Amino acid sequence: MTETQEETRQAGDTAEGAAPGLGRGLRILHNLGWTLIYLGVFTLGFVVHQLFVTTWFAEQNQPELALERLEQWESTEISEVVVVPDSTDPDDPNDPGISSGATGSTGDEPPEPLILKVESPPDLGAAFALIRIPKIERLQEGWNVVEGVRTADLRNGAGHMPDTALPGQPGNSVISGHRTTWGQPFHELDALDPGDRIEVETALGTHIYAVREILVVKPTDFWVADPREGAWLTLTTCHPKFSARQRLVIAAELVFGPNAEVIEVMS
Repeated sequence: MTETQEETRQAGDTAEGAAPGLGRGLRILHNLGWTLIYLGVFTLGFVVHQLFVTTWFAEQNQPELALERLEQWESTEISEVVVVPDSTDPDDPNDPGISSGATGSTGDEPPEPLILKVESPPDLGAAFALIRIPKIERLQEGWNVVEGVRTADLRNGAGHMPDTALPGQPGNSVISGHRTTWGQPFHELDALDPGDRIEVETALGTHIYAVREILVVKPTDFWVADPREGAWLTLTTCHPKFSARQRLVIAAELVFGPNAEVIEVMS
């Protein structure tokens, strides 16, 4: 075998040895490419499901929740609590006044007792209220409110936080809702300004609130749900949109409703 023939044979052997290695590399790239494609399709499908499919399901659930809410109103018990206003003059340190529930007087006739209407609390997960915000188009016709803020509760509607006051009652009524998924009822909550109206209808009637405060807080700022003097409605949702990094909080004060005048006197 000549020197030229030997070089040709060695080059052929080298090419044959490189071919399997090159084939494995191509297969790896091929599999990696398809993996990335599958991952992209899965991610896109997940986003579509979260943003559109869940919202479609939540919207389809609204008529059923409305029927449940009307049935809840029919079975809700309304009771009356007698409240005797405090007649103390805050500017007169010598005036002991009359406290709520007092039966005597300090010389003057005691103030007329007032009647606070109270409704029985709903069961956990039950639809019991309708929230309307005229300034926000998707909430002009109202969105059902269920009792509870569990994941399952918020998939059906806005959720009222248990252990906070019911709408229209003294204290702080807290309602939470999604901003980008499951109907996204609070999507445009950032469009509200001080003075804007929020309506919440319960078995007792329609309670109208006026926006007083707009806050952005940390998710751990649970103090926004603390009781407040008077009657307040606190709406909470994620902030900014498509993120749960912070919370957008809207605090509104009761200005009209079945108990508005009584609570104003009590405060």
